[in-house]
Amino acid sequence: MRRLLDVPAPAKLNLLLHITGRRSDGYHLLQSIFMLIDWCDRLHFELRPDGQISREDLTPMPLPADDLSVRAARALQDATGCTHGVHIGLEKHLPAEAGMGGGSSDAATTLIALNRLWGLGLNRHQLATIGLKLGADVPFFIGGHHAWVEGVGEQLTRVQLPKARFVVVKPKGGASTKSIFDAPELKRDTKTATIQGFAANDSQEDTQAIGVIDLQKILAFGHNDLQPVAQALCSDVGRCIQWLQDQGLQGRMTGSGTAVFAQMPQAMQLTTAPGDWTVRECSNMDVHPLLDWCSD
Repeated sequence: MRRLLDVPAPAKLNLLLHITGRRSDGYHLLQSIFMLIDWCDRLHFELRPDGQISREDLTPMPLPADDLSVRAARALQDATGCTHGVHIGLEKHLPAEAGMGGGSSDAATTLIALNRLWGLGLNRHQLATIGLKLGADVPFFIGGHHAWVEGVGEQLTRVQLPKARFVVVKPKGGASTKSIFDAPELKRDTKTATIQGFAANDSQEDTQAIGVIDLQKILAFGHNDLQPVAQALCSDVGRCIQWLQDQGLQGRMTGSGTAVFAQMPQAMQLTTAPGDWTVRECSNMDVHPLLDWCSD
């Protein structure tokens, strides 16, 4: 095997994002539900026998030379002593500064794909341990399932979600994640919830997962504590929310933004958005498309 082509790196949406406290080291405690959606970057991997790691950008979006896909490849080499290299072709479709985990997803897909291309045989837990050093969201994408997320983002409980359709809107402007989390006005004391309260039924066959989550309960109950701060830093967040309201939809920001989203009916047609916004209709996935590429 010398090449792996058209390998997907899906985005995520935060159905809610509650900040429940702050540790003494400054890290914020949170509760969230991460949901995989079918809006993806695409990566291509070609084996290099010389041990070098190179990347080619196949779309116009500018990326740093040392982006997360390159760093992930290097981290996998360092962790395993692998002497193979790779040339990565990156089709970047997910917007930057969106709160959708695009860079983390690229890193996770790189780790999973190179584990196969280089014949390393690492399991999902081993890959997630390497990925955590690259970013807090990377283990989620390696895990391959929608998840209830707690702690500082490291506690993941697998959940199931009913199939649904969403619209995602990304304005041109962005906001610094650090500025949002450092803001003195950020609400940091949202009351903790339990995921069992959102189950569509009371069955729990697996201690590591719970049954199907009631999507309407989640969307009606939850909010994003980062949204007011992000909206003050980037007024387009509010404009996007208002545009969704004008469609009869209830929108909220995902992650640290500035993308916003709303669930939408299957047959709905949207009005035209401002030309410098990116608008995408998506569905949630059942599982990550690379779930069967490595063992648990």
